[in-house]
Amino acid sequence: MPFVGLFLAFTAGPVLGSLGMSFTDIKQRDLRTPFGVNGVGFGNYAKALQDETFRKAAFNTAYFVVIGVPLTLVVALGAAVLLDRGVKRFQALFKVGYYLPVVTSIVAIAVIWRFVLSPDNGLVNTVLGWVGIDGPNWLASKTWAMPSLIAMAVWRNFGSAMIIFLAGLQGIPQSVEEAGQIDGAGSWQRFRYLILPLLRPTVLFTSVTTGIGYLQFFEEPFVMTQGGPLDSTISISMYTYDQFGFGNYGLATSMAYILFVVIAVITFIQFRLLREK
Repeated sequence: MPFVGLFLAFTAGPVLGSLGMSFTDIKQRDLRTPFGVNGVGFGNYAKALQDETFRKAAFNTAYFVVIGVPLTLVVALGAAVLLDRGVKRFQALFKVGYYLPVVTSIVAIAVIWRFVLSPDNGLVNTVLGWVGIDGPNWLASKTWAMPSLIAMAVWRNFGSAMIIFLAGLQGIPQSVEEAGQIDGAGSWQRFRYLILPLLRPTVLFTSVTTGIGYLQFFEEPFVMTQGGPLDSTISISMYTYDQFGFGNYGLATSMAYILFVVIAVITFIQFRLLREK
């Protein structure tokens, strides 16, 4: 009963309440009389889908996910393979080093990356200057702002997937690879046709969790670019947050539920494609 009470009060209640809000015209001024609002049906959802900024935020979010998730998984898997097969000494040190950004404050990470990407004396542009390349203003460029955020997100998040991949690799019996080696399979063939199929459950888990996190990305543009320049890095979560700040509660909750449906659909597709056969 204590669990049920807490669940209803702090989880199910707010979820159902926000769902109901998405079908009304409730705004900040209506908080004193929440039952005096008018129902608008799917009007908020239609308004959100017709909103040019929301569509831009959806495109930015899709860009972030389509590029960021595969890149994160590839980097994580590569690091896991190196730790499992190549690095025998100081392996624990490498694990901690790669995982450290995952548990580091986004504010601290933002300070580091702002310095690294600074147009005047940043580390990246300084190194490019050594070879005669004039680096851009990374975070103020419509072309480079989103790739910069993706690079930061990959650096920050691949450590978590790496630990999971490493556990998956260490759970594969050595005899499987030895059998492939006896049959004449090369290193890439053994990895492609033996190791990767056995890692399918691990790939499914990491792709689902990483995808859900990236679909909700908020801190990166909020801290680093404030959604700019010209909304080129604004995300659905950030735009939803802005609408809550403007007091448009009905519209904001409808945007949140649109994102929820997108996450559910993409997760279902991932389960269908990556399930064990």
